[in-house]
Amino acid sequence: MTPAPTPAGRPLEAAQAALAAEHAAAYGYGVIGARTAPERANEAREAHGAHLARRDALTRTVRELGGSPRPSEAAYTLPFAVRTPGDAERLAAEIEDRVAGAYSDLVRSAEGPLRREAADALSAAALRAARWRGVGVAFPGLAERSGRARTG
Repeated sequence: MTPAPTPAGRPLEAAQAALAAEHAAAYGYGVIGARTAPERANEAREAHGAHLARRDALTRTVRELGGSPRPSEAAYTLPFAVRTPGDAERLAAEIEDRVAGAYSDLVRSAEGPLRREAADALSAAALRAARWRGVGVAFPGLAERSGRARTG
């Protein structure tokens, strides 16, 4: 469920990685929707819809960049078992962090309107992560990379 970082300067590869992150997010929100607390169900539905819309936009972007859009996997391995509403909220925050990371790569590699769209997507993912977590992070899109650097 973790898209690999892409080298800066390669918009098609970064767009493909962001598309893979959106596929995984859409899958993850299916799980979240089944386990989230009733008072957060609308938030989960809205986030799911936002990821589907970004996925569709990235599919078009990949084609415009001359690529063949990466298909969704049949299933994704979740980073932990999701049994409670608290687990669902933690998964949502982690998904949004991962999506922000993928868009961070796209921001670095793209130019013009694509860069703006990627920055908007990064910002939206960071805001959703903060809402799910209850607190934001200093550098959205870079937090998981710094965590891997400390542990890996």
